[in-house]
Amino acid sequence: MDVPSCSRRARLAATVRGWPLWQLPLLPRMYIIAVSSAAVVAAAIVAVGMFFQWRQLILFAVLLCCGLGSVEATRRFDIPQGGIVRDLTTVWCLPVAVLLPPFYALILPGPLLALTQLRVHRGIVYRRVFSAAAIGLAYAAASWAFRSLQPQVAGPSPGNASHAAVWCLVVASCDVLAWLINNTLLAAAIKASDRTTRIRELFSLEALYGDYLQWTVAVLVTLAVAISPFLLALVGPTVLWQRRFMMHKQLVSRTRIDAKTGLLNAEAWEREAIAAITRAVPTGAPLAVAIVDIDYFKAVNDTHGHLVGDKALRAVSDRLTQMTRPGDLVGRFGGEEFVLLLLDAGTDVACRIAERLRLSFANAPISVDAPGAADTVTVSVTVSIGVATLNNATGRTLTDMMAAADSALYCAKREGRNRVFAVSDNSPPAPLADDLPDATAAGEIGS
Repeated sequence: MDVPSCSRRARLAATVRGWPLWQLPLLPRMYIIAVSSAAVVAAAIVAVGMFFQWRQLILFAVLLCCGLGSVEATRRFDIPQGGIVRDLTTVWCLPVAVLLPPFYALILPGPLLALTQLRVHRGIVYRRVFSAAAIGLAYAAASWAFRSLQPQVAGPSPGNASHAAVWCLVVASCDVLAWLINNTLLAAAIKASDRTTRIRELFSLEALYGDYLQWTVAVLVTLAVAISPFLLALVGPTVLWQRRFMMHKQLVSRTRIDAKTGLLNAEAWEREAIAAITRAVPTGAPLAVAIVDIDYFKAVNDTHGHLVGDKALRAVSDRLTQMTRPGDLVGRFGGEEFVLLLLDAGTDVACRIAERLRLSFANAPISVDAPGAADTVTVSVTVSIGVATLNNATGRTLTDMMAAADSALYCAKREGRNRVFAVSDNSPPAPLADDLPDATAAGEIGS
């Protein structure tokens, strides 16, 4: 064997060993391989004994093109990261499962998810393969179930009158069967990868509502295609509209919510804070801004790793939300800094709220689930907080208040951290931190 051939094989072996699939623990790795292999073997077995008909091939090609067109159309949408996204792929799987042999239901998800990977969003390849296999097996089972029924109950045509109603009910039931199989396979994969992970999101009220909308559209598309494939010209745009409708809440949420913490992002917090200040100024209602900084947060990342650090950020965010009042605005300012808008709060009230937050972190460490660890990890953190209040007499704006709160935060950190530092109501907007003298216009609280 020549040296170049050995070198190529060694590079190929190294590339295969570098696939993310092989980085998984043994149980989830074997499970993903087993489900994916089962779909391939099932498709091969069915294909061997199958007689291909031109009419079926043409209908499959038409439905496949509709599905690919639907995927391509989603490129204009900004797909949110994380969470469960309903992409309406299965809308095209149901008519294939009902109107064509199970083989076509097994292979349809492959090209749809391949195009999603190439043109819409690049995910982890083994996850795409597993999803295609799970969907294929689920709708192949639905196809076999539909064909096991008597023609007077199911059959290739919905007919009319009472038979059409029964036919639609059977089709809807088959789609529910596919949904149960697909979600069971997906939930098992999630739990095998991380037993501490909760799969509640798959069956939350919002997820079930999205599945219901997808289910109704799939049944209507199947009915239309069963009556005449030419009706696809009418139902195709409806699927795209439904996709846009289902994505609207996620798209709006992404423009407002910080994905890592679940809080308002800096831009959304600023918009809402400006609106609150605009309402407060004419009435003279007190109002305060507080900037919260986690002390020495880099040490958390260095000690426990960035995955634990991200979960610690989320735990801090949750505690801030729990300990502030209804109506107060909590946002992520950036990095390990958070910003609060405290309504109806003068200096005294704002300082009491800030001090309560500081003591909560100082006296009660946060616990987070560490990836791959059996027990939770306890992380001790403290926070420094700078507070500034609205002063109508000086016409203080949000920019002024943010600058004052930032300067007060600088004082708290300069004095040793784990402190609350406040700029009083009757003080002018705080100067830049470098120019701020030792607590001349501010009060200090802390250990």
